[in-house]
Amino acid sequence: MSEAIPAVALRHVGKSYQRGGQQIEVLTDIDFDIATGDFLALMGPSGSGKSTLLNLLAGIDKPTAGQIIVAGTDIASLDEGELADWRARHVGFIFQFYNLMPVLTALENVELPLMLTRLNRRERREHAELALQMVGLADRMSHYPNELSGGQQQRVAIARALVSDPTLIVADEPTGDLDRKSAGEILDLLDRLNGELGKTIVMVTHDARAAERAHAIRHLEKGELSALEINRQEAQP
Repeated sequence: MSEAIPAVALRHVGKSYQRGGQQIEVLTDIDFDIATGDFLALMGPSGSGKSTLLNLLAGIDKPTAGQIIVAGTDIASLDEGELADWRARHVGFIFQFYNLMPVLTALENVELPLMLTRLNRRERREHAELALQMVGLADRMSHYPNELSGGQQQRVAIARALVSDPTLIVADEPTGDLDRKSAGEILDLLDRLNGELGKTIVMVTHDARAAERAHAIRHLEKGELSALEINRQEAQP
């Protein structure tokens, strides 16, 4: 039997920046696969390159070397216009501070990514309503962000990430601004998206409790990736 094609394949990826006359190496020879339907946590100290790697996976930034193949496309080879179109179709973003538009309702915030699609207004509204129902906010659709708790705002952000049915969900410290109870609820929701909908999730986190929810953990240290660590509950037969 042939092996399944991974959702994401990184091949000898490097990333550096020019600062003055000096070249700063952020990531060095990153080479690994993420299986379709996997839930991976990226950990490491500040400045280790975690968010840089996440941005590369999401097509927000481009590598200086190597290939990043997502859903069969080497996104490192795309120009800016092609990359923007690819992101709209394949990536859902979840941020630490929600990044909701304060002048838009929950429903309108979730609908925003669909403005880049060919869906008509009624279809966009239906998709957004369904996404909010999936995260348990059917009764908060007309509320503005300042009328919602932090946990509810993050649920809106997750609905926005889901609404275009992306290939990959990337989450950058999704529980970092939440109290423990709300953080647990958000992690439960990510578990459901992964387990019930089969969504491939890559999550950057400093929180060991959050990382334990993932199938596996990778640590970054000075731009280099550690060996894969399988979480105990996933390793049990």
